[in-house]
Amino acid sequence: MTSPLERFYSVIPAGGIGSRLWPLSRADAPKFLHDLTGSGSTLLRATWDRLVPLSGEQRIMVVTGRAHRAAVEAQLPDLADHNVVLESNPRDSSAAIGLAAAILAHREPDVIIGSFAADHVIRGDRLFRSAVTQAIAAADAGYITAIGIQPTEPAIGFGYIRCGAALDVRGADSALLVDSFVEKPNLSTAKKYVAGGAHLWNAGMFISRADVLLEELGRNQPELHAGLVELASVWDDPATRGPAVDRIWPTLTKIAIDYSVAEPAAAAGRLAVVPGYFDWDDVGDFASLAKLNSGGRQTDLAILGENARVLSDASSGIVVSQTSRVISLIGVKDIVVVDTPDALLVTTSANAQRVKSVVDALKLSGRDDVL
Repeated sequence: MTSPLERFYSVIPAGGIGSRLWPLSRADAPKFLHDLTGSGSTLLRATWDRLVPLSGEQRIMVVTGRAHRAAVEAQLPDLADHNVVLESNPRDSSAAIGLAAAILAHREPDVIIGSFAADHVIRGDRLFRSAVTQAIAAADAGYITAIGIQPTEPAIGFGYIRCGAALDVRGADSALLVDSFVEKPNLSTAKKYVAGGAHLWNAGMFISRADVLLEELGRNQPELHAGLVELASVWDDPATRGPAVDRIWPTLTKIAIDYSVAEPAAAAGRLAVVPGYFDWDDVGDFASLAKLNSGGRQTDLAILGENARVLSDASSGIVVSQTSRVISLIGVKDIVVVDTPDALLVTTSANAQRVKSVVDALKLSGRDDVL
């Protein structure tokens, strides 16, 4: 039998608009299509480049919306056509990752898959590859395996994984059993988690044999599982795929994979975790984007935009400019300014999580032209 690494397939779910990064991130230009680090690569391209050494270009599948196909293929010219999976509309991560697992299991019954979001920033590729390689070994042993990030601060924007006993799995020396998943905590609870040393950040990375993941999904969401398996059975036949998608996709339950697979698997002792010691950020709001681009120094002003024209005096925070307008800041701390041709956002780092409420308000008011 081929080795676990040879059977590995990477899956990149590229969905969501990143509403907390509005107006930079829009429905037609979600955050994974932006270069948010000044590296010259979009987040999607950086994710691809990180995964190629693990699975190879021909064993990477991207699940994305129909509207983003052209942009995704332009970013990833080596992406194989049969590895582009298009969603007619978003049905959350269980449908996206579950469909990828079902298609790949239909093509290759003993495949091991790993799911890695298209819009996260990771630094420390060697440490990342080490964690994924261990997770693949744990997955081959029958566990659904998460990669948890060693916390560097008591963050309240992430879920946490409570670690249990060490596992005896060859090739996965760091693997631990997962006791439980914990929702985003308040600050005092997060401080206790970090001080206690038993919790890791949930980075939403899951590695599993495709058949094991589908079995867990079938236990907890049998109707969703049945729909995905039926779709996968006709997916590689263009003549039958379209009608099946039109009939089945709108009926699929919207649920995050954390709830449909990871949490029940943890409760049943079927979920493992490998700690990751690489730098990771989900770039969830402008506060994290500011921190990412200022080296973590709160006294600095981060500036993003090829032609940004910013004058600053005793100011800190972040300016994102997509116009040629001169932006002048005087004596303001932790400010967030996002200047686009048709929308301007001004807030503070402390209120960055509330940007999503602006998007919700725009939807309710029917102003879809700026979403």
